[in-house]
Amino acid sequence: MSSDLAPRNTSAAPVVADDDNRYKAVQAKLKKLSAAMDDATLELEGLHRDMKGNAAHTEDVVTAIENADLDPKFVRLTVNVALALVGAAREVGSLSDIAQDTADLTHQTRRTHSQLYNELDEIRSNRPEKTPRPGFFNR
Repeated sequence: MSSDLAPRNTSAAPVVADDDNRYKAVQAKLKKLSAAMDDATLELEGLHRDMKGNAAHTEDVVTAIENADLDPKFVRLTVNVALALVGAAREVGSLSDIAQDTADLTHQTRRTHSQLYNELDEIRSNRPEKTPRPGFFNR
């Protein structure tokens, strides 16, 4: 049973939210975000597995203290802890599913962004003439 809440993998740098909307900058931000979400998904899956194990162990403790004729007050308290752990594990599982969905959507967004804007970026990047910045024509 581990109660260490510090993240195991601290290599995921936060994604900077700035106003740099160039194609390559957006692609880099989406790549960082998807990597961070993939890491979060793995961490949450591990936490979910550990919490389910803790809940099962606590249920075994309930059985053991019932069989030992311990005061019913302590049995009820331990049952409440077991139920709380089961509920918390269920919610962490839901959070893990949401993180996975978000990671999948981020990967899909990066691919779609590439399909829509990669060729335009290639044209603009290889052109010797300066071109208007994005948003210039939106005035």
